[in-house]
Amino acid sequence: MRPLPPRALQALDRFNAAHPWDHNAHYHRWILRQLPRRFGSALDVGSGTGDLARLLATRADHVLGIDSDPAITSRAQALTPEPARTSFTVMDARTDLPAGPFDVITCVATLHHLPFTETLHAFRSRLAPGGALVVVGLYRPSTFTDHALGALAAPLNAAAGWFKNRSRRAPRPASMTARTRPADKPFTDITEATRAPLPGAHLHRRLFWRYTLIWRRPS
Repeated sequence: MRPLPPRALQALDRFNAAHPWDHNAHYHRWILRQLPRRFGSALDVGSGTGDLARLLATRADHVLGIDSDPAITSRAQALTPEPARTSFTVMDARTDLPAGPFDVITCVATLHHLPFTETLHAFRSRLAPGGALVVVGLYRPSTFTDHALGALAAPLNAAAGWFKNRSRRAPRPASMTARTRPADKPFTDITEATRAPLPGAHLHRRLFWRYTLIWRRPS
């Protein structure tokens, strides 16, 4: 299956710009369902405006969100009513990560900004025994299955934007103001590159141009 023609993509882009919604936030509740009811510490890598970190804090004793963007980290701090349980700091995950260990590590729409294999090794080393790593990532469509999912997602994406915004034009949510870049790895390469650092990890393609990765460190 081929990608949609340029004219159709341009029309969809204009519609989606007028009725935006956060594809990453769509998976936040799904992330929570993968985790225990209570856990001690969590690290959210690429925390943006802090939406996921605040959600994790409903179950965690403490959540640390890190992001390389000082402006969006300040926005996360301002939006967080319970700083005692959720904190944010500016940190570039390409070169540094908190020492841990953490019971939960999450990473949403950020891994493709980082050196892939090295970052997975770093996540593994900072995860406590029995802890869970949950990633929602982006991949570059390259196979029939990828393009089929993209074709299915395109009208669903437009419909979701229409209903979430109650058919009105709307500005982008604050969570969508972070810097972005397109994914460069196809899903097959991501799966292959995950095997060595995270043996037994579960990866799945998802709607809205995302994939998920779950790995639990043996106790």
